[in-house]
Amino acid sequence: MEILLPFALPPPEHAKDLLLQLQAPALARLLSCAKLTQQTVQENFARQLPHEQWQSKTTPASSPPVARAAMAMLNLPADQGLWFIVQPASLHIARDHLVLTDLRQVELSDTESRSLFDAALPYFTESGFTLCYGCASHWFMRADTWQGMQCSTPDAACGHNIDIWLPTGEKERDWRRLHNELQMLWHTHPVNDAREARGARRINAAWLWGQSATAAEAQQTGLQTLAALSLQAPATNALIPELIPELIAPALAGDWSQWLQAFAQAEQEQLAPALQLLSDGKLDTITLVLTDSQRLMQWQISRNALRKFWIKPSLKRLAS
Repeated sequence: MEILLPFALPPPEHAKDLLLQLQAPALARLLSCAKLTQQTVQENFARQLPHEQWQSKTTPASSPPVARAAMAMLNLPADQGLWFIVQPASLHIARDHLVLTDLRQVELSDTESRSLFDAALPYFTESGFTLCYGCASHWFMRADTWQGMQCSTPDAACGHNIDIWLPTGEKERDWRRLHNELQMLWHTHPVNDAREARGARRINAAWLWGQSATAAEAQQTGLQTLAALSLQAPATNALIPELIPELIAPALAGDWSQWLQAFAQAEQEQLAPALQLLSDGKLDTITLVLTDSQRLMQWQISRNALRKFWIKPSLKRLAS
């Protein structure tokens, strides 16, 4: 069994305090008996997070090619060509720059999204692009001439000054022009007036990422898992590794109280049962992959290793 737990590595500045409060005896037992098999630190600027790169098996120079996998999950036919994900987004001001809000917090209804989509569609059509509606949070654009565009995943860009995370490449000016038109269009749109009136975030941007050029990419297990995660929906089949995504949102928000609660849930629902399966001999090994925004650590635990009863369970390796 492989278990991927993004953002299980606490930030160094909070690690001591968080580990004192974290109640995860099954994980402590597993880590204490584990062999470290991989440890990597990402460069300061990468367009996908370590867990996204581990799943996609692509370089961090651009976002993983998940557009076609997401389209398949939404039962959308993807013609030949280069497809991108377009997500309605919200930017907020932080001091002197703009920051991308976690798209999980946008909470856009299907009615609102379709209204914004219908308003935007002529602008894409006039620019020579096909735009398809997938669901409230995901639209898809075909732009065959945009090969080589480097985009960032929303989670990689979340919480940062967006300037360096915006798409770059030969056609970046075309996207920025189209994006500016969308921003002006939506600025006075009734959907945003209604959202502002009820205290919801305004939809004032669109996030472009996930460019996918071949149909085969839609069938890759790692990309299917990432697509399901992006869609906040269960995967369509039993995918390995077992992904535990509940820590991502609180970690991106810096909500460490919620992070501790989510960790406790993962301990109870996934980690403790996995330890029991290993102890009972129903599994030969467990591979744990734990990450944060820059680091990835992979451990392997065998059933034989659990017999080292003299080793005291500890979570200190999370802070190593």
